[in-house]
Amino acid sequence: MAEYMNIFSQVQVQGPPEMGMVEDADLGDRTKGTSFSSALGWFGNAQLGPIYLGPWGVLSLASGGLWFFLVGISFWVQAGFSPGVFMRDLFYMALEPPGPEYGLGFAPLWEGGLWIIASFFLLISVISWWVRSYVLADQLGMGKHVCWAFASAIWLFLVLGLIRPVLMGSWSEAVPYGIFPHLDWTNLFSLTYGNLFYNPFHALSIAFLYGSTLLFAMHGATILAVSRMGGDRELEQIYDRGTASERAGLFWRWTMGFNATMEGIHRWAWWFAVLCTLTGGIGILLTGTVVDDWFTWAQEHGYGAETNYVPALEPEDFTPYLPPQE
Repeated sequence: MAEYMNIFSQVQVQGPPEMGMVEDADLGDRTKGTSFSSALGWFGNAQLGPIYLGPWGVLSLASGGLWFFLVGISFWVQAGFSPGVFMRDLFYMALEPPGPEYGLGFAPLWEGGLWIIASFFLLISVISWWVRSYVLADQLGMGKHVCWAFASAIWLFLVLGLIRPVLMGSWSEAVPYGIFPHLDWTNLFSLTYGNLFYNPFHALSIAFLYGSTLLFAMHGATILAVSRMGGDRELEQIYDRGTASERAGLFWRWTMGFNATMEGIHRWAWWFAVLCTLTGGIGILLTGTVVDDWFTWAQEHGYGAETNYVPALEPEDFTPYLPPQE
């Protein structure tokens, strides 16, 4: 059985649903029903539920639902209440923040006021979900590693939509809600402030982004590669010598040149992922508030290579090509 087990041939063992901890736990806010999904079983655990929401989870879902509803209503109005236009232009629609003329004031509803209201509910939703993750970890006696990792992502979210706009004195500096408009905002943001490629914190963020994806992929691949030897039972493997854990550590030492233990690789991956959004938020926060032109900053501080630009030709300087006369 173990010989043919690989990433494409996972055997799904389905038994009675696992209800989790029941001793000294309040089950009043936990859902009672469970179900199984064979499709999800190819990627991980096939069991769905039970789910614990609690008051913070309910608040988060309710406020997040209001944000989704308000953004959807604005798109529906832009589509002229036409289902066909709505589906056609969905990726191009945007709920824009107020214009610069309103500063940090409250704009009329359809001139950015709706964006402010929706953003308020989104902020409540995200912060409530963070509190929920902290409270549940505390109830289960866990460390708060997940909460602080989530807080790093929230830091970038707050910089983009709240902290930097407040420091710049205008809600117009915030990101619009919409798929392509959000990407357009990112492109315009980089062009406006002299190309974010010359922002050293942006460079660090990208390095940690690529590094964390590489580390997570390598860790996942290593554990899957030794799962036939019980590598998925990581806690037992830590003190069970001569099997999956030792082989995996030896493989990393041979291929990467440094040791990676069952605990150590998670610390590497945690830090790389957390530092991605942490440094990214710092880079965005400094843009426009401290540095107005990252290209000029890079030239002055020796961060970017010196480049001698040839000035563009003016129309009167352009000599059209004329074929030779016979």
